[in-house]
Amino acid sequence: MAKSAADLATVFDVPVNISAVLGKSHMSVAQLLQLNKGSVLELDRKVGEAIDIFVNNRLVARGEVVVVDDRLGVTMTEIIKTEDAGA
Repeated sequence: MAKSAADLATVFDVPVNISAVLGKSHMSVAQLLQLNKGSVLELDRKVGEAIDIFVNNRLVARGEVVVVDDRLGVTMTEIIKTEDAGA
């Protein structure tokens, strides 16, 4: 049986948390305490590499950072299937 968007109407108002992760870094508490204004935190991603998009802490897509009216945004370039996301 085919599902349509109308079948999901009961969950349209359920809030979700969305995160766009540019990259990650690991450091000790001592290193963390040494950070101050102007410190550079090196991430595990290269320039131009896709960022991860999470919904409720589950990887759902990858995308690119874009600028929209002087604000940062994300455009999705790849949807991650559940089995690909390690779920």
